[in-house]
Amino acid sequence: MRQMIPGKSASLVYSICTLLPLVGIGIGTSAQTTNLLHNPNQILERTCFQSGQGFSGKGDLGSDVAIVYGIDPGLPERIATWRQHGYRIHVMTGVSWGHYQDFLYAKFDGTNHVDEAQTDKNGNKISHGGDVYYMCPGENYGHFLSVGVQRALDAGAEAIHLEEPEFWVNGGYSEGFKREWKKYYNEDWQAPDSSVDAQWRASKLKYFLYRRALQQVFNHVQAYNKKNSRQVRCYVPTHSLVNYAQWKIVSPESSLAQLDGCDGYIAQVWTGTSRTPNFYKGRLKERTFETAFLEYGAMQNLVRSTGRRVWYLNDPIEDNANHTWTDYKQNWESTLVASLLQPEVSHYEVAPWPERVFGGRYPRSSPERKGIPPDYATELQTVMNALNDMKQEGVSWDAGSEGFGVLISDSLMFERGAPNGSDEHLSHFFGIALPLFMHGLPIAPVQLENVTIPKYLDGLKILFLSYQGMKPLSPAVHDALAKWVNAGGVLVVVDDDSDPYNKVREWWNEGTFQYATPREHLFETLEGKIERNKWHSAGKGSIFWMAENPATLAKRADGAEQIIEKAKVAAGLAHVDWREKNYLLLRRGPYLVAAGLDESAIKDTRRVEGRFINLFDPELLVRKEVELKPSSRFFLVDLERLPKSGDYIVASGCKSLVREQSAERITIATEGVEQTPGIALLRTDRKPKSITIDGEAVRDWKYEDHLLWVKFQNEARPRILEINF
Repeated sequence: MRQMIPGKSASLVYSICTLLPLVGIGIGTSAQTTNLLHNPNQILERTCFQSGQGFSGKGDLGSDVAIVYGIDPGLPERIATWRQHGYRIHVMTGVSWGHYQDFLYAKFDGTNHVDEAQTDKNGNKISHGGDVYYMCPGENYGHFLSVGVQRALDAGAEAIHLEEPEFWVNGGYSEGFKREWKKYYNEDWQAPDSSVDAQWRASKLKYFLYRRALQQVFNHVQAYNKKNSRQVRCYVPTHSLVNYAQWKIVSPESSLAQLDGCDGYIAQVWTGTSRTPNFYKGRLKERTFETAFLEYGAMQNLVRSTGRRVWYLNDPIEDNANHTWTDYKQNWESTLVASLLQPEVSHYEVAPWPERVFGGRYPRSSPERKGIPPDYATELQTVMNALNDMKQEGVSWDAGSEGFGVLISDSLMFERGAPNGSDEHLSHFFGIALPLFMHGLPIAPVQLENVTIPKYLDGLKILFLSYQGMKPLSPAVHDALAKWVNAGGVLVVVDDDSDPYNKVREWWNEGTFQYATPREHLFETLEGKIERNKWHSAGKGSIFWMAENPATLAKRADGAEQIIEKAKVAAGLAHVDWREKNYLLLRRGPYLVAAGLDESAIKDTRRVEGRFINLFDPELLVRKEVELKPSSRFFLVDLERLPKSGDYIVASGCKSLVREQSAERITIATEGVEQTPGIALLRTDRKPKSITIDGEAVRDWKYEDHLLWVKFQNEARPRILEINF
């Protein structure tokens, strides 16, 4: 994420219905009090946050993992402060940029590397601020990063995060890049904007260079592991493919999963990426929830069927410091709900740079800027706690038809530059994806490069594909798609063959392949003469060629209906019941996650009745009904799905762990962000006689219908909440 101060944030450690035995209660040394909040489930690393600072009361989110940012000499000291407070330790550093002046100015290897800064056609170095340049990584750059990472390994880090391998599309003009072009292609450099072929080749080289740099660091960590009998893991925090394509950045994305030593990703999706405007039915506007859903889905499909892990990032504010707290809250709830509507993922980075969330004042441009509203501070911590409990059985949808996917390729990033860049607003993707999603279908953006992985397409019945704005990087994906269609899948191709990048030098028009477009090769692989705008059978499946440019459809008021018309027919052919909804509702065990769609043609309001706690409500009051209106967002605990007896924590606006349970008392260890309102909601059959925290009476509590609400002020240290009966 684009911030000069290093860091990101985390979540809190507890699970509904989890009662832990008393472990040495007593207020004494720091080590003793920290142990009160130790949870054996912490090893699962369900939640994390990142910070460029040492431990502070504003950054104490209580997650399983603290990701300490930066590989400078002060790193070991910062690590020690977080470890002292009970956190598992990961380390993150930037891949494409950082305070790497030693590398730039010959202090690392005796060579000046300033000519490896990414440079635009006018000779301007692309900077993150001052001489913190985005780098064109030469072969020695990976070695430089490895030396810095060694400092983290020596300090005992359990995982390394190599953040944001990014090469800007408008770069590619530095002397360093020209040298790499000559080595990679064995030909003289061509200006990327001189032809579509040069732009394509420049992007492929950028894609390769960061994959090479990362492999060098992965190799270093693996060699360290082998020598020291450790298992330090490597992850890549990265924006979604959808966002990188929107913002005109090239990154290795799906190819990283093929590298030896890559254990997964952090999906860097947040308000700043998801509020990027897009077209639907001819209207350009921000669609934060809808875009976030597609971004998170794209990231999940990077690791689907690979055994690798992905964390979903949420950010309670964003990099733009000039919005109001109301804006931040509304958009955070939208992105948070979008992330929870991906049931395959149950790991989260709950907030980047927590100090800027709980210590910042916004809008920064206003003389009346304010700190975080108390209600929002409580809401955030309540949700961060609940995110530790998202790995659930009993997952089910109440939404539109399932089994739909839209194929996307890393090459979406390769066609974004001059002289003929793809649609400015990525409408060749959104023109297909948004119509399906706006009708309530929980669609999946499906990574084209991964379709060759066994079982990757399991559960998908209908796929939409366009080679407008992207191209297949290998003919092998067509073999996999043909096999899937022949086994009963339904493929809808939306493409009018107008993309100028069909003519770049690539596998479909070189050697034994002589096709005008990669679509022609796909259709030949399906062994049939497939005509425009007609349905065709292929084995047990079907294919339709809709000879339209999806970017054009997105900008027409009636374009979405053309996609839906084909989707309805495809559903019938795939034996999928067609359902349209103006909301999405997902059950994850005792949790309900819901969102209303504000651009749906369906106007009915879905009402859900029962007994619920809305985790977006800082008071945690019981609701008997929720209405899924347009733009509504809900993260609910369904009280009817919890045990009907016993004592347990239902929700908590701070880290809370039950340490003792008896006929006389319940004892809970608590810790939260300093100077924020805390709340704990418990289910119990007994009305308390008294409640204390660290021995002082708590006056603000109420008991009603087997529920106990206790309010207090959070402190960034372990304390004992005692409920006496």
